[in-house]
Amino acid sequence: MTIQIKHDCTGVSWQTVAATLKSVGMGHHAPEIHRKAFEASHTTVFVYDADKLVGFGRAISDGAYQAAVYDCAVTEAYQGQGLGKRIMETILARLPTCNVILYASPGKEGFYEKHGFRRMKTGMALFKNGASMKEHGFTA
Repeated sequence: MTIQIKHDCTGVSWQTVAATLKSVGMGHHAPEIHRKAFEASHTTVFVYDADKLVGFGRAISDGAYQAAVYDCAVTEAYQGQGLGKRIMETILARLPTCNVILYASPGKEGFYEKHGFRRMKTGMALFKNGASMKEHGFTA
């Protein structure tokens, strides 16, 4: 395995991003929508094995004191090899002064707790697809 971490969106296979998010059960959109979201983000991380995209993540931020992590995923064949940890460490290192929030997929909270995240008692959300988010365990 020849792992490389990149931060720019040049040459990214947005079809792979969409397919990976779908395969791991996360929210996914058309490839062009993912491109737009990543390109507008404060921080992007792409993990490659040689030329193959195998993981990624991003954060939006004001760059001063608030940030949110989104779309952190590793392809199933590469899970359990520490790549998700490297993605999170890389993102968090670029947000040293920020409070950071995220949505954890139900059942994946423990992964984020290892990085210091804690459950919020007062978090609120207004989802465009509220019924689906409730069905998938994100809201009460």
